[in-house]
Amino acid sequence: MARDCAEALVLPFEATDFQAIPGIAERAWSWKGRVDGLVNNAGVSQRSLAIETAFAVYEKMIAVDLLAPIALTQALLPKMVKAGGGRIVAISSVAGIAGIPARSAYSAAKHGVIGYHDAVRAENEHLGIQVHVIAPGSVRTNVSRNALTADGSKRGVSDAAIDNGLPPEEVAKSILAAIESGKRELILAKPAEYDIAVLRRKDPEALFDRMSAMVREGYAKKLAADKTKA
Repeated sequence: MARDCAEALVLPFEATDFQAIPGIAERAWSWKGRVDGLVNNAGVSQRSLAIETAFAVYEKMIAVDLLAPIALTQALLPKMVKAGGGRIVAISSVAGIAGIPARSAYSAAKHGVIGYHDAVRAENEHLGIQVHVIAPGSVRTNVSRNALTADGSKRGVSDAAIDNGLPPEEVAKSILAAIESGKRELILAKPAEYDIAVLRRKDPEALFDRMSAMVREGYAKKLAADKTKA
């Protein structure tokens, strides 16, 4: 799967500039005459209770995390099918399988990512399009620092789950291996978070009880305390 990249075309763009995306896709396609792989990885997270969160936060989250990947895929999918196929990799989240407290907007968007890409796979697999959906748990990045709070401001502080999450290099290797093996969905998380995703499908009632208990036991207050310490 590894490739030596002697040259690269870099096309920076604002993910939610939907009017510009078809032109960006055309420039990418024209560079080598095709696009063999598309990785939809645009995303911003959230740390706030739904009852406190401004609607504008939901609008931004859906635009960045869901509509931007859809816009880019829609711009490239017909070309990829006409060229004989290709791969689409969608980065969702464990929060895209199970609704996680303090991430209502993020969960909504990442659920949508899974639903959209599952449908694209079903419609186009026989046309040579391979779709891989990746659902990571906590990964050691700045995602929590950059997460949006209830008023849309940046959180500015990490949390223990992220700091103790999977190393990005390990995650990247696992994703590449899954793509190479043709795996359609990969849940990539430490045991506790992996179990959340599995439980959502096997015993949702038990998971709902677990998530409610997390909040009753002070999960949201702990997140707020982390922010206060920053």
